Amino acid sequence: MAVVEINKENFEQIVSASGIVMVDCWASWCVACKDFGPVYERVADKHPNHAFGKLDTENEKEIVSALEIEHIPTLLLYRDGIMLLFQPGYFAEEKLEDIVDQAESVDMNAVRSHIQAEENRQSQEAG
Repeated sequence: MAVVEINKENFEQIVSASGIVMVDCWASWCVACKDFGPVYERVADKHPNHAFGKLDTENEKEIVSALEIEHIPTLLLYRDGIMLLFQPGYFAEEKLEDIVDQAESVDMNAVRSHIQAEENRQSQEAG
């Protein structure tokens, strides 16, 4: 699957999709982003069953603000609409492949149960 450009019109639809979605948050002036771009594209090409997107932080300031992205590049990883990774920095190809492998093996039922338990705990503390 080709890497898609992410903007405010398609962001929610893309990140809430089922399966694995990775988002590279970048800027044209960022040297590390320019170095990371080809790595990201190669990994995307190896995983056509997953969605890969690029978010131009200069043009999508609303999303950047909502996600509180302070450093670039930043990698976001969602699975079944749940954010599993928010990590600034450059990733070597091997590390990025490892991140994809780990995302594939996550027990999403356990993640959902943990989220529900945390929401219940916060609700009890508030009430």
